[in-house]
Amino acid sequence: MKPNTMLDLLEAFKRLNYEWPAFHLVGVRSSADLPNEFDDLFYLIDGTNIYHFTGTTNPGRAWLKKPGRIEGTAVLKPGQYINCWQLGLHRGMYKAWVQVKPVTVYRDNNLDDKSDETFVQQKGLLGINIHRSSENWISKFVDKWSAGCQVLNNPPEYRQFIKASENSGQHFFTYTLLKESQLTK
Repeated sequence: MKPNTMLDLLEAFKRLNYEWPAFHLVGVRSSADLPNEFDDLFYLIDGTNIYHFTGTTNPGRAWLKKPGRIEGTAVLKPGQYINCWQLGLHRGMYKAWVQVKPVTVYRDNNLDDKSDETFVQQKGLLGINIHRSSENWISKFVDKWSAGCQVLNNPPEYRQFIKASENSGQHFFTYTLLKESQLTK
């Protein structure tokens, strides 16, 4: 997937009647939806600046084949989630955007290696964090890095994301998840 411009994102937000905060994160789920790969893009909007990062908005193969919950693995539903995250520790280990308000997920329980938007939905505080994969290298495969979280896979990009979040002066953060098809006219 090729990176989009700020104008592309602004037009999609306008069509969808989404808010455009001065500082926020946008995830774009790839139409290719390659199983277990970091094939999605994230855009950090900081005023008039835009930065893009690689990552995944889908759970990894390990969790899709063996869900941690009987209802199935969480797949974040596309939409805008206003002020649903704050800086905290992912699993008590390192800085990340930690979910603090309800979000909606699909529950994928068909045990294949592709995340599906099913009719089974759940809303709540589900531990859907925005975090990194490896601290030291660019991860190629999602595997156990995501059980429904949004995950950046490039350590220097992730450090830039966290530093910008710390410098934003915000206590709560907005994340918008789009499908790649929503960016085409």
